[in-house]
Amino acid sequence: MNVLVTLNSSYIRPLKVMLKSLFLSNTEERFCIYLMQSSLTPQELEDVREYIEMHGSRLEVITLDNSCFTDAPVLLHYTKEMYYRLLAFKFLPRDMDRILYLDPDILVINKVGNLYETDLEGYLYAAAYHDVISVKEFNKLRLNSYDMDAYYNSGVLLMNLRLQREQVEEQAIYEFVEKNKVKLIMPDQDILNALYAKKILGLDEKLYNYDARFYRYYKLTSNGLWDMDHVIRNTVFIHFCGKKKPWNKDYTGRFQSLYKHFERLAYPD
Repeated sequence: MNVLVTLNSSYIRPLKVMLKSLFLSNTEERFCIYLMQSSLTPQELEDVREYIEMHGSRLEVITLDNSCFTDAPVLLHYTKEMYYRLLAFKFLPRDMDRILYLDPDILVINKVGNLYETDLEGYLYAAAYHDVISVKEFNKLRLNSYDMDAYYNSGVLLMNLRLQREQVEEQAIYEFVEKNKVKLIMPDQDILNALYAKKILGLDEKLYNYDARFYRYYKLTSNGLWDMDHVIRNTVFIHFCGKKKPWNKDYTGRFQSLYKHFERLAYPD
């Protein structure tokens, strides 16, 4: 099973926690982790490699140098790295048909196999959107995408690489960014939605991109079905969206203990 991650040095520790949860929740699977990066040191890469191999999986590093994305427009607080997941199909093996992208600020608490085998015929991606507070109309106006049905979160993406190679145009992405610089709040996510929302297969957010901030909302709107027991038994990905992260000492979210459990397993000393 192929998994894609992109990061810099500051996210190595969360990456290891996410991977620990992935491996422990899917003990029968062997993963190939593709890591796209441009700034990790050889020592950091070797450390990640040893960690992954210790769990019976393997690492493939895709190192991008400064010649990549030389024509890509960048924003004040976002760099060329924001293009990595959108254009990953250019750098991944040509015979690879699909890959699962995961943000490092995620816990995997159940099996990923059903998602990975999802039929993607005709879709570039499978992803979930957070329907907690409706922001669809706001994002339609902001991104000039009036036929957008939902605003998808880019933290979990099942990618149809074969179709992306046929339909995703690098220059179209650059042109969109250049034209909409002042409007982009979450650049890679904004690009994904503005250009490709109609080609995204919608997933159940409570299963595949559970926003850790909204436990009470999910429970209330499901008439109590999605209580803690139901989450633990059914949710695949818990996503720690937003600025507050569970590895910081000031984090007080409901799933803090669960995260600390996996963090201790990843870093026992």
